[in-house]
Amino acid sequence: MSEHIKLIWDFHGPDAEKIATHHQIHLNQFAESKELVNPLSGIETLTDMHAIAFLVVDKKKMIEVRDALKPHRGVVYNQ
Repeated sequence: MSEHIKLIWDFHGPDAEKIATHHQIHLNQFAESKELVNPLSGIETLTDMHAIAFLVVDKKKMIEVRDALKPHRGVVYNQ
């Protein structure tokens, strides 16, 4: 089984969840345009002033996606 990386974009402020939700749309569009295999995207609301959007990609594609989209951080994704 291949290793996956969760690329994360942080959003802060009263509209953080709304912005993260909108950002997820763009992440899905990117994944479709690049024909990524089984991409997983989503949002998580951490507090009322902090939300994240994320895209989970295969480790082999991580550098390509990271350089194109410039996430704030990334972690190894354990399913």
